[in-house]
Amino acid sequence: MKYGLIAGGGRFPLRLLSSARRQGHEFVVVAIKEETAPEIEELADNCHWISLGELTKLIRILKQEGITEAVMAGRVRHSRIFSSIRPDWKLLQLLRSLRRKNTDSLIGAVGEVLAGEGITLIDSTKFLTPDMAAEGVLTKRSPTESELADIEVGREVAAALAGYDIGQTVVICERACVAVEAMEGTNDVILRAGALSNHRPLTVVKTAKPNQDMRFDVPVVGPTTIEKMRQVNATALAVEAAKTLLLDPEELLRAAEAAKIAMVGYVRR
Repeated sequence: MKYGLIAGGGRFPLRLLSSARRQGHEFVVVAIKEETAPEIEELADNCHWISLGELTKLIRILKQEGITEAVMAGRVRHSRIFSSIRPDWKLLQLLRSLRRKNTDSLIGAVGEVLAGEGITLIDSTKFLTPDMAAEGVLTKRSPTESELADIEVGREVAAALAGYDIGQTVVICERACVAVEAMEGTNDVILRAGALSNHRPLTVVKTAKPNQDMRFDVPVVGPTTIEKMRQVNATALAVEAAKTLLLDPEELLRAAEAAKIAMVGYVRR
């Protein structure tokens, strides 16, 4: 079967394509000019480029390619969605119809438009099941008692934050919340927390939304996350098990070990 991939930025769409090709699947890629890495073309069976806001063109490409099932993968920065986008008429109508202009509302509405055109969005982790975070300690080093206490605080705060579809990541220091993610993304919130913490050890907690739609905006951490944590003296990372995608998991865990960062997967209570 031939699938469609609506590709944003970062390693997620590249990892997905590599895994799917090993499984024998064919993919037509629609890449976003403002976000997607050029090397996507090396992995795609066919690649088309569109700008943010070109919903009509997206639909036309997928239908011309005979796509009935598509995956959304990769970062589209929230700030870009709501500030830099130049919507075509179809997307403009969709934006005007939204009661709340958050990511879930927008992408969910796009999914409904695609479904109306005979194109079903499927689970974005369908081809990456082994790369989902497992429950328990993922690194050789377990969190300290202090880090575990910060993780507990972080889980509570992150769950409340995600419930409002504001962000998925919080940074904790000595059981106090230093920073919460909004539109800037995980890496930037980690750096902002570092600037506020005066080099004290930090704990990063990432969660899924209460009713996480696995078709889009799935929590993701990768080697870059670990590098940003290392830069700001963050010593522990907790992610929601079975809901968080580990990009390049072998490299990620090696980087965490080298930086002496404890990493755990937790199950929401």
